[in-house]
Amino acid sequence: MFNFDEVIDREGTSCVKYDKREMAFGTKDILPMWVADMDFKSPPCIIDAVRKSCDHGVFGYTFKPENSDTAFINWVRQRYNWEVKREWISSSPGVVSAIPLTIRCLTNAGDKVLIQTPVYPPFHSSVKGCGRELVRSPLKEENGHYSVDWDDFENKLKSGVKMFILCNSHNPVGRVWSMDELQRMGELCYKYSVVIFSDEIHADLALFGNRHTVMASISEEISSITVTAMAPSKTFNIAGLLNSVIVISSPEILSCYNREISTLHLDLGNLFSHVAMEAAYIYGAEWLEDLKKYLEKNVDFCHDFITQNIPAVKMVKPEGSFLLWLDFRKSGYSHNEVKDRLINISKLGLNDGLSFGSNGKGFFRMNIGAPISVVREGLERLKRAF
Repeated sequence: MFNFDEVIDREGTSCVKYDKREMAFGTKDILPMWVADMDFKSPPCIIDAVRKSCDHGVFGYTFKPENSDTAFINWVRQRYNWEVKREWISSSPGVVSAIPLTIRCLTNAGDKVLIQTPVYPPFHSSVKGCGRELVRSPLKEENGHYSVDWDDFENKLKSGVKMFILCNSHNPVGRVWSMDELQRMGELCYKYSVVIFSDEIHADLALFGNRHTVMASISEEISSITVTAMAPSKTFNIAGLLNSVIVISSPEILSCYNREISTLHLDLGNLFSHVAMEAAYIYGAEWLEDLKKYLEKNVDFCHDFITQNIPAVKMVKPEGSFLLWLDFRKSGYSHNEVKDRLINISKLGLNDGLSFGSNGKGFFRMNIGAPISVVREGLERLKRAF
């Protein structure tokens, strides 16, 4: 019903993925498959809602309307069986913005903050930028499958860690954590009085029958120490509108967070983002289901193509989202040589795995949230060099 095959020219639209290629890769002569937004138009319901708001013609100060919160509450109840009370809801311009906001209000300078590597680069930079001590618990990798190193995770928690930043689902390795895994992580954090910041921006994009579990939905105890960050941005390709939902059931933590966001005057939000969020969560489900089917076909195509044509590169199907974590360690080239060949032979722009942590060495992240013709072109280019 929806046309995900349409190729849309994004150049010259202040698009980071396309218009910042030269800055990121030293040349414009590449196919950009890096920044984690999609090359699809957003759902018609969102475009229509934003257009209607635009046609009104007055763009003054705004605030998030109750209808937007209601739409979110209904969305997570229906999809994740998570009952959210309206008084638990706050906001942020983006999930990434909420990370340092939470670090600043719930920890002190020099406190330890734990992450699981390899993981999204802003996790690293937010902790360091706030003057906290970054503690890493590397995920265990076996034949491309990642899992928690439970002994290391617990040892790090009890070393004096004050906050754990969870990536659920995980970017870049593609894990949709199981309820058992999340419950064990949550109970360990509760045991050692560690606050959890749960980045669940990819929640809606679980694929191939995998089911997303909201960390805070597991128990009241885990909910009481968890800051949940969700957004329609990845799901509906509206990251540029800057609007996220922050859910905190603890009155003390919520009060502290709200004081921080109000102090920085980041609490009013964006007129178009409020309209888009409400439309997405009320009317966007059908589009999302078609999108997920399309992404699954893209993933299957990539897996078959790489297996048959590029045996030097290994790919494990992600359980969610539109990001591939490609393993070049058996290619015969060093990490830097792979990077050079991607840019200068394949003419392909991928995310450098080392930006996700030292255990990203030999890996590169590829964004396949694009029409199949673009994905096919990317794989053909990859094949040139490997």
